[in-house]
Amino acid sequence: MQDRVEPLRQLAAPGFEKCSPRYSLIGLDIGGTKTAVIEGTLQADVVQRLEFATLPQRGLQATLDELYATIDRVQALAEQQGRCVQAVSVSIGGPLDIERGIIYSPPNLPGWDAVPLKALLSERFGRPVFVEHDGNAGALAEWRFGAGQGARSLIFLTMGSGLGGGLILDGRLYRGASDMAGEVGHMRIADDGPVAYGKAGSWEAFCTGPALAQMAQETYPARFARAGAAVTTPELVRLALAGDAEAVEVVQRVGDYLGRGLAVLVDILNPERIVIGSMAVRLGELLLGPARIALQREALPRAAAVCQVVPAALGERIGDVASLCAAIEALSA
Repeated sequence: MQDRVEPLRQLAAPGFEKCSPRYSLIGLDIGGTKTAVIEGTLQADVVQRLEFATLPQRGLQATLDELYATIDRVQALAEQQGRCVQAVSVSIGGPLDIERGIIYSPPNLPGWDAVPLKALLSERFGRPVFVEHDGNAGALAEWRFGAGQGARSLIFLTMGSGLGGGLILDGRLYRGASDMAGEVGHMRIADDGPVAYGKAGSWEAFCTGPALAQMAQETYPARFARAGAAVTTPELVRLALAGDAEAVEVVQRVGDYLGRGLAVLVDILNPERIVIGSMAVRLGELLLGPARIALQREALPRAAAVCQVVPAALGERIGDVASLCAAIEALSA
């Protein structure tokens, strides 16, 4: 694995000229629940990995201190083994200013208000730092190393605890005028319904892991909403995969809502591939089959005919690979 590490190009980090011939990247996957620090290669091979609980409630500085200490540990081992870390790559939720690397109060990171993360990391570690929205980073990961390989136009959807996305259009990542492209969960697909993004009927309210459990509890309350024993998303997924009729029915309903939203994206963007992570990976055709039927029903036939809808190929590795992709994309340009 280490033999595949290649030199990075066009870097002017302090001490660059002193590095050994073997180079690598540090990737940071920063989420509200956990933060992973990765050492990896330009081919997204993971050399080493450390993880800690983010615990944003303890305050920004405490989280940053643990992040710095963990990076130090990863970098120290890399140097002991003869590799030189050449850049730091970050995948983190928005909103954010991607170019300047400023984080603006992500919902899952309370207290991260206008945090100049890129500047802080660059000053602390003396390396180039590249920051990317986690939806965009996921799109890059699947496009370069997963189910999106070979596609010129691609939509990536997270579909986990939230519904975010990333767009590859005409072979390039599209971020939008204010780095807000891909916030697909905000669009309304029903006049009423559960609430997400502060409004009823938004796509995210119908098409996430929590939404799946909520729909089951509302559809079959006697079974799935029992006091003190309400069904969880993992339990519902397990039941559906085992063929439980009521669980399958709920999954299919979520799949129908998923397909309705996909049809809007297909009509507007005309992609050749849509790659969906998390829930689509776990449920496979139980979810994607109904989604494709709804897509064909709702979208323009010519656009729907050329669009493949597939589960993400990287599976549980996607966070690690995505953490490296801000740097990989910048350094491969």
